[in-house]
Amino acid sequence: MSERAQLETLLLQQGLVAQAELDAAIAIQSKSGKPLGRVLIDLGHIAEADLVAALARQVGLDFVDLADQAIDATVAGVIPESLARRYQALPIYWDEDGKLVVAMADPSNVFAIDDVRAITGADIRTVVATAGQVQDAIDRFHRLDAEVDTIAQEAADALGGNEDIANVGEIVEDAPIVKFVNLLIAQAVADRASDIHVEPAEKDLRIRFRVDGVLHEVMRSPKAIQAGVISRLKVMADINIAERRVPQDGRISLTVAGKPIDLRVATLPTVFGEKVVMRILSKDQALLTLDDQGFLPDVLERYRASFTKPYGTILVTGPTGSGKSTTLYATLNILNEVQRNIITVEDPVEYRLGGINQVQVHPKAGLTFALALRSILRSDPDVVLVGEIRDRETAVIAVEASLTGHLVLSTLHTNNAASTPLRLIEMGVEPFLVVSALDCVVAQRLARKLCERCKEQYQPSEAELLAAEWPMETIGDWPVLSRAIGCSACGKSGYRGRFALHEVMPMSEEIERLIIEGRSTDDLKKTAVMQGMIPLKLDGLRKVGSGMTSLEEVFRVVA
Repeated sequence: MSERAQLETLLLQQGLVAQAELDAAIAIQSKSGKPLGRVLIDLGHIAEADLVAALARQVGLDFVDLADQAIDATVAGVIPESLARRYQALPIYWDEDGKLVVAMADPSNVFAIDDVRAITGADIRTVVATAGQVQDAIDRFHRLDAEVDTIAQEAADALGGNEDIANVGEIVEDAPIVKFVNLLIAQAVADRASDIHVEPAEKDLRIRFRVDGVLHEVMRSPKAIQAGVISRLKVMADINIAERRVPQDGRISLTVAGKPIDLRVATLPTVFGEKVVMRILSKDQALLTLDDQGFLPDVLERYRASFTKPYGTILVTGPTGSGKSTTLYATLNILNEVQRNIITVEDPVEYRLGGINQVQVHPKAGLTFALALRSILRSDPDVVLVGEIRDRETAVIAVEASLTGHLVLSTLHTNNAASTPLRLIEMGVEPFLVVSALDCVVAQRLARKLCERCKEQYQPSEAELLAAEWPMETIGDWPVLSRAIGCSACGKSGYRGRFALHEVMPMSEEIERLIIEGRSTDDLKKTAVMQGMIPLKLDGLRKVGSGMTSLEEVFRVVA
């Protein structure tokens, strides 16, 4: 029997695929030449882990799910990282018989087994894992931290403890410093960090990463490398390295693990030296869709009704770091068609989008939001994105632009949708202009998503539901909720990834009348809710009910 026929029989016997699914996959496989197993995975008929487990059983080997398997960090390090990556093999623990258990993507590779045996001097027992899980586990356990620490010490020794070095040119080209900075950025990308904080302290240099909106300290390095690291980053970002008294900003473009990455760099003079913060801008983030943002279907329909209109002003509001820009970019991705002229004015331009004209403001040269916006309106735009409305002049021009037939998208710092019209009036925009131009307000927050690997379902008590003001009348029966536990896949945090909570307030005649009458934010909110707006907190509770996040996380981000 051929290898493919054996696989077909195995999958059918174990009930992993139906005959019709197998026939469809065979037809595709005969044309494409891909392995049958890969075709079945690509079609979604079988998970890679299930396929590998079935194959392992066929040859009498054990299958391990490395996302759930406890891995001994000291055991994982008994073979060099280069060997682990070359053979896609990782030692995971010692068994009761004193054998070294090694997870492998290809357990038939006798050369790999022989090399691991020779290096460790141990008897080897192989178990099977998917190639992706072995790669992820190697990334986790052969982190760059140890190498970074070693290089930091090398750099400190090379600099001889002299912090304030006059010959900056030598320092920034110093090999250990260059390698330290490159490894630091690579580690941040591997950890899914959104920001890197390089912070001078009194006696050392602290490095922190922001992952899923929360800062984590990752290392402390010798004070002696501070000047070299900061100067190296400033050179990469094309920032004046001689100027240390005032804040500066720049940009770095590089490729990490085969993916293009942009870093927005900002320096800040502190009492212990210049702090550097780098915002990591992955090109993938700019290509997100609104579905990826976490919009519930009914909420998305309310928003879609506004951004598909030919004119009007749409404002996305929320605090810094709440994903406002990402929502606007996702909206632009939908509107970006050849028949539309889309122009943005931003400070800074975070993501470069094909087919869209993006303008960077330059206040020092006199190019402010207001001036850039006036110029844009002479360039025949259909859609205008203003990065942020910061002052009266920008607000008035944006509002007037929508009244003259343009669709204007922008952001504003307010806590909820209902307070946004009043904020514009406080900025000096006439109430009649606000009600004429404003079409929709979206308020949002970013919440962490529960890790799919380790989240645990539970039945909440009545007291918990009462404290959360759980809306039984709108969400239904007694809920089954999920909570964070923590595993190796999520770095023990219980959360992996983020999504947005939204409230969408389209303008109606009733809301416009309340604005003209100068009524309070509470009055506007009550009317909007009566007309179908789902408040931020309720949107969060609906997502808790669907198992996306936890009650604790919603109350962390929504007051």
